[in-house]
Amino acid sequence: MTVLLVTGTSTGVGKTVITAALAAAARAGGRTVAVCKPAQTGVGGDYSDEADIDVVQRLSGVRGVELARYPEPLAPDVAARRSGRPMLELDAVVDTVRALDAAHDLVLVEGAGGVAVRLGAEGFTVLDIAGAVGASMLVVAGAELGTLNHSALTVAAVRAAGVTCAGLVIGSWPTEPSLAARVNLEELPLVTGVELIASVPGGAGALDEKEFGALARTIFGEFTDSLLG
Repeated sequence: MTVLLVTGTSTGVGKTVITAALAAAARAGGRTVAVCKPAQTGVGGDYSDEADIDVVQRLSGVRGVELARYPEPLAPDVAARRSGRPMLELDAVVDTVRALDAAHDLVLVEGAGGVAVRLGAEGFTVLDIAGAVGASMLVVAGAELGTLNHSALTVAAVRAAGVTCAGLVIGSWPTEPSLAARVNLEELPLVTGVELIASVPGGAGALDEKEFGALARTIFGEFTDSLLG
């Protein structure tokens, strides 16, 4: 069984689409997949809004588990305090991931923001989840200027926590990439010391499930097959 945490260099870099693509690629390869989103912020509490876990299901056909939801678009621990709702507990996340892991070939856990974002009680982060369940981590990065610094800092934090970094992915590759974006394709592996696995075209999240699944398998099929053995 394999658990992979999907984190980002920041918010808005494409973690949810990448999580969906990994799920779709593994599913197309005949594997059983589960997705966990520990904490969702910035959506209504009546579950009428499309949350990240809904996007994953819409694109990949893989159902997911969401453990906590807060209405304000803030870091989960801050959003919990401001809403008066209970904070997420690390043990609850770990127990959920382990249960999913026992029943699936691959479990994908999508974080919130970056690796230092506090998800709940006592300030735990995705690094704490990874350490507790023995997971590796995939880092989703932006394409443009600034991503070298953000990516290097993120990978350094992952390594300092004793977590294996499975690689980098550019979450949204522009239709007309700038000079910085084009150069970053070569520079990202050099400054981080990890492989740049893929770049996903911007707008992929607007595809239907069939089109998205085919794209995901093309981009991530080799990676997910290798990850799962």
